Amino acid sequence: MRLYEYIKGLFRNKEKPVSLEGLEGVQKADALLHNLIAEHKIPGMAVTILRKGKTVLEKGYGYADIEKRIGVNPQQTVFRIASISKCITALALGKMVEEGMLNWDSSLYDYVPYFPRKAFDFTLRQLAGHTAGIRGYRGKEYGLNHDFSIKDSIAVFEEDPLLFEPGKGYLYNSFDFVLLSLAMQEASGMSFEEYVEEKVLLPLGMEHTFPPSEEELLFRAKQGISSAKWYTRQKGFREAMPVNNFYKLAGGGYLSTSKDIARMGEAILEQQLLTHETYNQLLSSQHVNGKPTYYGLGFQVSQDVRGRAFVGHVGNSIGAYTNFFVYPEEQLVATILINCTDPKIQQQLDEVITCFKK
Repeated sequence: MRLYEYIKGLFRNKEKPVSLEGLEGVQKADALLHNLIAEHKIPGMAVTILRKGKTVLEKGYGYADIEKRIGVNPQQTVFRIASISKCITALALGKMVEEGMLNWDSSLYDYVPYFPRKAFDFTLRQLAGHTAGIRGYRGKEYGLNHDFSIKDSIAVFEEDPLLFEPGKGYLYNSFDFVLLSLAMQEASGMSFEEYVEEKVLLPLGMEHTFPPSEEELLFRAKQGISSAKWYTRQKGFREAMPVNNFYKLAGGGYLSTSKDIARMGEAILEQQLLTHETYNQLLSSQHVNGKPTYYGLGFQVSQDVRGRAFVGHVGNSIGAYTNFFVYPEEQLVATILINCTDPKIQQQLDEVITCFKK
C-alpha cells in the first residue's frame, strides 16, 4: 500500500480499523496503534519512539477524556507511569551512591532504624532488586486511597515477616521501593520528591514529570499540561476508582508524558547523569541461587519476543498501563503510556515495537 493511500485510509476510517496489508516500519506501527483505539481496546495512548536520538514516531491516539472528547498530546498529556517510576528512582539512587550518601550494600537499618527488626538483615541493593523478602500487595492494598506520607505508609506492612531470607528469593513488589525511598529521604535530609526533581528530573529536562497531587496538577494546568482521565475496561470503559499513589511514588506513583520518559531513555543510552560503573550496577541482572532474575536495580533486564536485549519497565496500576523499553544495540527507545488499567494488549504492543527493530 502506498503512503498516500495509507494516510487517506486513516482519515477516511478515523474510528475504524485499517488494513495492515503491505505496511512496514512506522506505517505499520501507526496502523497497529490506531487499531487499538478503533477496536475499543484502550481509551487513549501517548507514544514516543526514538532511534539514534531522532524521533521516528510521536503521536497521541484516542482520548485523554472520552466524555469530553479531549485528545492525547504526547508532549502535554500526563499519564500515570506506574512502575516506570522505579527507573526514575533507580537513577536517583545511583546519584545518591555517587554522592556518597548511600552504599548499595548497606543495611536499610543504617538509614531507617525505626523499621521493625526482622529475622534477617537486608540491604538497599536487595530492596532495589526485589530480593529482600518484603511482601507484595494484599487484598485492596493495590488501590489504597489514603493520604499517606512515605514514612507513614510503612505501617501497612512493617509488622509482617520476611517471606524468605534476603538474597535467597525474588519477589517483585512496590513496598521494596517504599522502603528504598524512605532510606533515600533519611540519608539526604530532604524529601524524596525534592531530591529526585533536583538530581534527576531537572538535569534530564523531564519538566513534565511530577508527583500525583492536586496542587501539582493545578499548577501544571496553568502551563498547558493536563492529566489524562483514568479508566478501567469493563464492557466498555468506565472511570477507575480513586487512588492516592503518593506514598508509593518511588515504585509506581509518578505522572509524566511519553516525551519525558523517552528523554530518560535517551539519557540511559548516552549514559548521561551517572557514571558507566553506576549504570552497570543498575542495568545488570541480579542473581538468586546462581540464576538471573532478569531484573537489575529498578530496571527490568531481559529480552523481547525476538530475543533482543532491552532494559526498562512495564507498568500497571489503577487507570494506567505503560511500556518503557531501551534497546542499547539498536539505539532505540520506545515509550507507550495508556490511561487504562491493564487492557491485556501486551502482545500487540510487542508487535508495534518490533516494527522499529532492525
